[in-house]
Amino acid sequence: MTQSTDATGETADNTYDVVVIGAGPVGENVADRARAAGLSAAIVESELVGGECSYWACMPSKALLRPVVARADARRVPGLRHLVEGALDASAVLAHRDEYASHWKDDGQVGWLDSIGVDLFRGHGRLAGTRRVTVTAADGTVTELAARHAVAVCTGSRAVVPDLPGAADAKPWTSREATGADHVPGRLVVVGGGVVGVEMATVWQALGSRVTLLVRGGGLLPKMEPFAGELVADALREAGAEVRTDTSVKAVRRDGATVTVELDGGDLIEADEVLFATGRAPRTDDLGLDTVGLEPGAWLSVDDSCQVAGSDWLYAVGDVNHRALLTHQGKYQARIAGAAIAARARRVPILETDRWGAHSATADHDAVPQVVFTDPEAASAGLTLAAAEEAGHRVRAVDYDLASVAGSGLYADGYRGRARMVVDLDREVVLGVTFVGPGVGELIHSATVAIAGEVPVDRLWHAVPAYPTISEVWLRLLETYRG
Repeated sequence: MTQSTDATGETADNTYDVVVIGAGPVGENVADRARAAGLSAAIVESELVGGECSYWACMPSKALLRPVVARADARRVPGLRHLVEGALDASAVLAHRDEYASHWKDDGQVGWLDSIGVDLFRGHGRLAGTRRVTVTAADGTVTELAARHAVAVCTGSRAVVPDLPGAADAKPWTSREATGADHVPGRLVVVGGGVVGVEMATVWQALGSRVTLLVRGGGLLPKMEPFAGELVADALREAGAEVRTDTSVKAVRRDGATVTVELDGGDLIEADEVLFATGRAPRTDDLGLDTVGLEPGAWLSVDDSCQVAGSDWLYAVGDVNHRALLTHQGKYQARIAGAAIAARARRVPILETDRWGAHSATADHDAVPQVVFTDPEAASAGLTLAAAEEAGHRVRAVDYDLASVAGSGLYADGYRGRARMVVDLDREVVLGVTFVGPGVGELIHSATVAIAGEVPVDRLWHAVPAYPTISEVWLRLLETYRG
């Protein structure tokens, strides 16, 4: 039994079946699954319960993007566009964002933890040996926790600012500042063409910033099909943003209210703020990993049940294992890990760790969905054509112009978009789907179901899409495939 001394000198038993470090959506789901299985659980959080997603990522960013995309859609509808020709009300948009970030207060999330019987310990959690965790509170008080069965590390990832001359002193934005800003900068330089870069460029350009997007590679959204980045880049340019590809930043300096970005070629760009959206690193550098023989600051390698390699009690769930840095995939992993922890606690002799088993996060490999909430939206599930070929599959890519689908024209005048389906020719199942166009985010779950269910193409032929909807693109893709 492990005990700790509180401020009054009294002792309390702090042994639980499961101890979770990190109370973001992933950690909350691990704790919830443990409690649902009848296990006791404690959760440790150094910031706000609800984590990055609730306050600095998914929720505030999508709250900022929704008015932008809604206005763009309205402008494409006859009889409506004249009503939305003016500028967005930036103060109202920021206030809407504040509501969705719960004004950066976590009372509701704390109440939910209490409702499911999970004990919350506020402070910095560190491993202190096998099945042991210390929690250092803001006042320096240290509490020791012990786990009978498992410790789950759910500490997520943090934005990385590249080590460039002047970058630290320039006070650059990361994703946190970009989603939490209380004013619209007159000029904004965004460095990075991934999801955060393109979404934040979309938001701030629409709210009134003059945005310059700098991309080191040849295009945007490099992990998706090439046409996704091309269509998003075209739309950003049409909205007034400057998009520069094959461009690297050499140095950054701040002089009062002005930031100067120096490019490798010598060009200088002046701005009010610069956002670096250039990558993520695991939050494991001050986690006590060395006490259990692991490297501090490293991504944690896990099996498909999210158990850390070489351990029978330590789990790493969500961003921290680097399998799929997406909130929904982290929550999926949490459900898998929670089931695995409960099964092992009950000493189930054989876990279902085979492909698509109850204790196997197979979808991390084969059926990851993602939506980029730009205008147009870009949505994908499963493998791109390049990834499928690299994995050794014999495949065929089927492309279709989304503007040729009846429902697209009804959705918006001048609709522009594209769809691709990647088919495994040996098994005749879908390996990947990508949609780019207004409103396509709501289509992607159908693709995810087809991929995860390994539905044969011949069976998909009998899944009739409603007419006239954009979903009719499924029929057109299948017709093109069948010839």
